[in-house]
Amino acid sequence: VQFVESGGGLVQPGGSMRLSCAASGFTFSSSGMGWFRQAPGKEREFVAVINWRGGNILYADSVKGRFTISRDNAKNTVYLELNSLKPEDTAVYYCQRSPTTNYWGQGTQVTVSS
Repeated sequence: VQFVESGGGLVQPGGSMRLSCAASGFTFSSSGMGWFRQAPGKEREFVAVINWRGGNILYADSVKGRFTISRDNAKNTVYLELNSLKPEDTAVYYCQRSPTTNYWGQGTQVTVSS
């Protein structure tokens, strides 16, 4: 099982960013997929999850209306569109299967700062 996250970087408050995660080692097209994040000094927290077909989606209250999760089963890739970014969104972002596995990728750093 492998997750490779990409697309992070430095962005100003109010800006946007799109994260990608390429997954392998399991049947992606029949698996739910989620995004998590971990800010400095804090526990890893749930951000969003999407079911295998993309028909059921759930967001954490802190990102609802600003972030959008999507997937491309042909590419074994899940995406997270981040809009109206706030400094408190600064974190390392990880993708994961739902239900979770014991494997985590290296994550991608998102820094929101002016």
